[in-house]
Amino acid sequence: MKSDQRNPGSGTLWLYSTGEHACSYLEDRSARTVFVDPAFPVSNAHYSRLITQGMRRSGHFIYQPGCAGCSSCKSLRIPVADFCANRAQRRCWNRNQDIRIIQRPPVFVQQHFALYRHYMSHRHPGSGMDEHDPERYMEFLVSNWSDTVFLEMRRGQDLLGVAVTDRLADGLSAVYTFFHPELARRSLGTFGILAQIEHARMNGLAYVYLGYWIAESPKMRYKATFRPHEIHTGGRWLRTP
Repeated sequence: MKSDQRNPGSGTLWLYSTGEHACSYLEDRSARTVFVDPAFPVSNAHYSRLITQGMRRSGHFIYQPGCAGCSSCKSLRIPVADFCANRAQRRCWNRNQDIRIIQRPPVFVQQHFALYRHYMSHRHPGSGMDEHDPERYMEFLVSNWSDTVFLEMRRGQDLLGVAVTDRLADGLSAVYTFFHPELARRSLGTFGILAQIEHARMNGLAYVYLGYWIAESPKMRYKATFRPHEIHTGGRWLRTP
Protein backbone atom coordinates (compact mmCIF):
# COMPACT_ATOMS: atom_id res chain seq x y z
CA MET A 1 0.00 0.00 0.00
CA LYS A 2 1.11 3.60 -0.51
CA SER A 3 2.37 5.03 2.75
CA ASP A 4 4.21 8.29 2.16
CA GLN A 5 5.77 10.69 -0.27
CA ARG A 6 9.35 11.91 -0.23
CA ASN A 7 11.35 14.35 -2.32
CA PRO A 8 14.98 13.21 -2.66
CA GLY A 9 15.92 16.37 -4.54
CA SER A 10 14.65 15.59 -8.03
CA GLY A 11 11.03 14.56 -8.35
CA THR A 12 8.63 13.12 -5.82
CA LEU A 13 8.70 9.41 -5.11
CA TRP A 14 6.24 7.14 -3.35
CA LEU A 15 7.12 4.94 -0.42
CA TYR A 16 5.25 1.65 0.04
CA SER A 17 4.86 -0.52 3.11
CA THR A 18 4.83 -4.31 3.32
CA GLY A 19 2.55 -6.28 5.60
CA GLU A 20 3.86 -7.63 8.89
CA HIS A 21 6.45 -10.39 8.81
CA ALA A 22 8.80 -12.04 11.29
CA CYS A 23 11.70 -9.86 12.39
CA SER A 24 15.05 -11.21 11.20
CA TYR A 25 16.92 -9.96 14.28
CA LEU A 26 14.59 -9.96 17.30
CA GLU A 27 12.79 -13.27 17.72
CA ASP A 28 9.84 -11.92 19.67
CA ARG A 29 9.04 -9.12 17.23
CA SER A 30 7.17 -8.71 13.98
CA ALA A 31 8.43 -6.27 11.39
CA ARG A 32 7.24 -4.06 8.57
CA THR A 33 9.40 -2.63 5.78
CA VAL A 34 8.96 0.66 3.92
CA PHE A 35 10.54 0.76 0.48
CA VAL A 36 10.89 3.15 -2.43
CA ASP A 37 8.58 2.58 -5.39
CA PRO A 38 10.55 0.20 -7.65
CA ALA A 39 9.16 2.03 -10.70
CA PHE A 40 10.84 5.29 -9.68
CA PRO A 41 13.95 5.97 -11.84
CA VAL A 42 16.43 6.01 -8.97
CA SER A 43 19.94 7.36 -9.48
CA ASN A 44 22.99 7.26 -7.26
CA ALA A 45 22.36 10.93 -6.51
CA HIS A 46 18.88 10.06 -5.19
CA TYR A 47 20.34 7.31 -3.04
CA SER A 48 23.02 9.66 -1.70
CA ARG A 49 20.19 11.83 -0.36
CA LEU A 50 17.96 9.01 0.87
CA ILE A 51 20.71 7.30 2.86
CA THR A 52 21.17 10.53 4.83
CA GLN A 53 17.48 10.13 5.78
CA GLY A 54 18.13 6.71 7.29
CA MET A 55 17.41 4.52 4.27
CA ARG A 56 19.44 1.62 2.88
CA ARG A 57 19.61 -0.52 -0.24
CA SER A 58 19.55 -4.27 -0.82
CA GLY A 59 20.13 -5.01 -4.47
CA HIS A 60 18.16 -2.34 -6.33
CA PHE A 61 15.55 -1.95 -3.54
CA ILE A 62 15.85 1.05 -1.20
CA TYR A 63 14.15 0.52 2.15
CA GLN A 64 13.91 1.31 5.83
CA PRO A 65 12.18 -0.38 8.78
CA GLY A 66 8.65 0.86 9.40
CA CYS A 67 7.59 -1.24 12.37
CA ALA A 68 4.64 -0.14 14.49
CA GLY A 69 5.63 0.33 18.11
CA CYS A 70 9.31 -0.49 17.56
CA SER A 71 12.23 1.76 16.65
CA SER A 72 15.13 -0.54 17.51
CA CYS A 73 16.71 -0.38 14.02
CA LYS A 74 18.92 2.68 13.75
CA SER A 75 21.06 3.76 10.82
CA LEU A 76 24.68 4.11 11.95
CA ARG A 77 27.50 5.98 10.26
CA ILE A 78 31.12 6.72 11.14
CA PRO A 79 32.47 10.29 10.79
CA VAL A 80 35.75 9.46 9.09
CA ALA A 81 37.77 12.49 10.19
CA ASP A 82 37.07 11.83 13.88
CA PHE A 83 37.27 8.03 13.91
CA CYS A 84 39.61 6.67 16.58
CA ALA A 85 40.32 2.93 16.49
CA ASN A 86 40.21 1.08 19.79
CA ARG A 87 42.93 -1.33 20.87
CA ALA A 88 41.36 -4.40 19.20
CA GLN A 89 40.83 -2.50 15.95
CA ARG A 90 44.43 -1.23 15.95
CA ARG A 91 45.67 -4.78 16.48
CA CYS A 92 43.45 -6.00 13.64
CA TRP A 93 44.79 -3.30 11.31
CA ASN A 94 48.42 -4.04 12.20
CA ARG A 95 47.92 -7.81 11.95
CA ASN A 96 46.69 -7.47 8.37
CA GLN A 97 49.34 -5.18 6.93
CA ASP A 98 50.37 -8.02 4.62
CA ILE A 99 47.01 -7.62 2.83
CA ARG A 100 46.66 -5.44 -0.28
CA ILE A 101 43.34 -3.70 -0.96
CA ILE A 102 42.58 -3.74 -4.70
CA GLN A 103 39.59 -1.86 -6.12
CA ARG A 104 37.63 -3.80 -8.74
CA PRO A 105 34.55 -2.93 -10.84
CA PRO A 106 31.20 -4.49 -9.86
CA VAL A 107 31.26 -7.35 -12.34
CA PHE A 108 30.90 -11.09 -11.84
CA VAL A 109 34.18 -12.83 -10.98
CA GLN A 110 34.11 -16.58 -10.46
CA GLN A 111 36.75 -16.42 -7.73
CA HIS A 112 34.68 -13.88 -5.78
CA PHE A 113 31.55 -16.00 -6.17
CA ALA A 114 33.30 -19.17 -4.99
CA LEU A 115 34.51 -17.37 -1.87
CA TYR A 116 31.01 -15.95 -1.28
CA ARG A 117 29.45 -19.43 -1.46
CA HIS A 118 32.13 -20.81 0.86
CA TYR A 119 31.54 -18.00 3.36
CA MET A 120 27.75 -18.43 3.28
CA SER A 121 27.93 -22.20 3.72
CA HIS A 122 29.88 -21.68 6.96
CA ARG A 123 28.30 -18.51 8.37
CA HIS A 124 24.69 -18.72 7.18
CA PRO A 125 23.86 -22.35 6.34
CA GLY A 126 20.22 -22.92 5.47
CA SER A 127 19.50 -19.21 5.10
CA GLY A 128 18.81 -19.45 1.38
CA MET A 129 21.70 -17.10 0.68
CA ASP A 130 24.04 -20.10 0.67
CA GLU A 131 22.11 -21.36 -2.37
CA HIS A 132 22.55 -18.23 -4.49
CA ASP A 133 23.43 -18.75 -8.14
CA PRO A 134 25.58 -16.16 -9.98
CA GLU A 135 22.54 -14.09 -11.00
CA ARG A 136 21.05 -13.88 -7.49
CA TYR A 137 24.50 -13.16 -6.05
CA MET A 138 24.94 -10.15 -8.30
CA GLU A 139 21.35 -8.98 -7.75
CA PHE A 140 22.00 -9.01 -4.00
CA LEU A 141 25.22 -6.96 -4.14
CA VAL A 142 24.83 -4.61 -7.11
CA SER A 143 22.16 -2.46 -8.72
CA ASN A 144 22.08 -0.87 -12.16
CA TRP A 145 22.06 2.65 -10.65
CA SER A 146 24.53 2.36 -7.75
CA ASP A 147 28.20 3.39 -7.90
CA THR A 148 29.53 0.16 -6.40
CA VAL A 149 33.07 -1.15 -6.09
CA PHE A 150 34.48 -4.45 -4.88
CA LEU A 151 37.49 -4.02 -2.56
CA GLU A 152 39.54 -7.19 -2.74
CA MET A 153 41.67 -8.26 0.21
CA ARG A 154 44.66 -10.13 -1.21
CA ARG A 155 47.76 -11.63 0.33
CA GLY A 156 50.04 -12.23 -2.61
CA GLN A 157 47.83 -13.91 -5.20
CA ASP A 158 45.47 -15.36 -2.58
CA LEU A 159 42.00 -13.81 -2.28
CA LEU A 160 41.14 -13.58 1.43
CA GLY A 161 38.00 -11.46 1.29
CA VAL A 162 35.89 -8.90 -0.57
CA ALA A 163 34.26 -5.77 0.84
CA VAL A 164 31.44 -4.52 -1.40
CA THR A 165 30.81 -0.82 -0.94
CA ASP A 166 28.78 1.98 -2.58
CA ARG A 167 30.35 5.35 -3.34
CA LEU A 168 28.02 8.20 -2.34
CA ALA A 169 28.18 11.97 -2.50
CA ASP A 170 29.37 12.24 1.11
CA GLY A 171 30.84 8.82 1.86
CA LEU A 172 30.84 5.08 1.42
CA SER A 173 28.06 2.65 2.30
CA ALA A 174 29.21 -0.81 3.36
CA VAL A 175 27.00 -3.24 1.43
CA TYR A 176 28.43 -6.64 2.38
CA THR A 177 31.76 -8.26 3.26
CA PHE A 178 32.64 -11.91 2.80
CA PHE A 179 35.89 -13.71 3.51
CA HIS A 180 37.52 -17.04 4.33
CA PRO A 181 35.80 -18.15 7.57
CA GLU A 182 38.84 -20.22 8.55
CA LEU A 183 40.90 -17.04 9.02
CA ALA A 184 39.15 -16.00 12.24
CA ARG A 185 42.36 -14.70 13.82
CA ARG A 186 42.61 -12.01 11.16
CA SER A 187 39.15 -10.57 11.99
CA LEU A 188 38.58 -9.81 8.31
CA GLY A 189 35.08 -8.42 8.91
CA THR A 190 36.56 -5.72 11.14
CA PHE A 191 39.45 -5.21 8.74
CA GLY A 192 36.99 -4.73 5.87
CA ILE A 193 35.33 -1.85 7.73
CA LEU A 194 38.69 -0.32 8.65
CA ALA A 195 39.74 -0.57 5.00
CA GLN A 196 36.59 1.29 3.94
CA ILE A 197 37.23 3.99 6.54
CA GLU A 198 40.74 4.42 5.19
CA HIS A 199 39.47 4.36 1.59
CA ALA A 200 36.95 7.11 2.45
CA ARG A 201 39.65 9.14 4.21
CA MET A 202 42.00 8.92 1.22
CA ASN A 203 39.20 10.07 -1.09
CA GLY A 204 38.08 13.00 1.07
CA LEU A 205 34.72 11.46 2.00
CA ALA A 206 33.04 12.35 5.29
CA TYR A 207 31.25 9.13 6.32
CA VAL A 208 31.15 5.37 6.18
CA TYR A 209 27.57 4.12 6.51
CA LEU A 210 27.29 0.71 8.21
CA GLY A 211 23.57 0.13 7.71
CA TYR A 212 21.19 -0.69 10.53
CA TRP A 213 22.29 -1.25 14.11
CA ILE A 214 20.15 -2.88 16.80
CA ALA A 215 21.41 -2.57 20.37
CA GLU A 216 19.50 -5.70 21.46
CA SER A 217 20.91 -7.88 18.67
CA PRO A 218 24.26 -9.59 19.36
CA LYS A 219 24.84 -9.84 15.59
CA MET A 220 24.74 -6.05 15.30
CA ARG A 221 26.72 -4.95 18.35
CA TYR A 222 30.07 -4.86 16.56
CA LYS A 223 28.97 -1.77 14.61
CA ALA A 224 28.81 0.35 17.76
CA THR A 225 32.46 -0.42 18.59
CA PHE A 226 33.53 1.95 15.81
CA ARG A 227 33.68 5.31 17.59
CA PRO A 228 32.66 7.96 17.47
CA HIS A 229 29.59 7.11 15.45
CA GLU A 230 26.31 8.81 14.61
CA ILE A 231 22.81 7.34 14.91
CA HIS A 232 19.87 8.50 12.80
CA THR A 233 16.95 9.03 15.15
CA GLY A 234 14.01 11.41 15.15
CA GLY A 235 14.90 12.62 11.67
CA ARG A 236 18.43 13.71 12.52
CA TRP A 237 21.91 12.32 13.15
CA LEU A 238 23.08 12.27 16.77
CA ARG A 239 26.68 11.55 17.69
CA THR A 240 27.65 9.01 20.33
CA PRO A 241 30.97 9.97 21.88
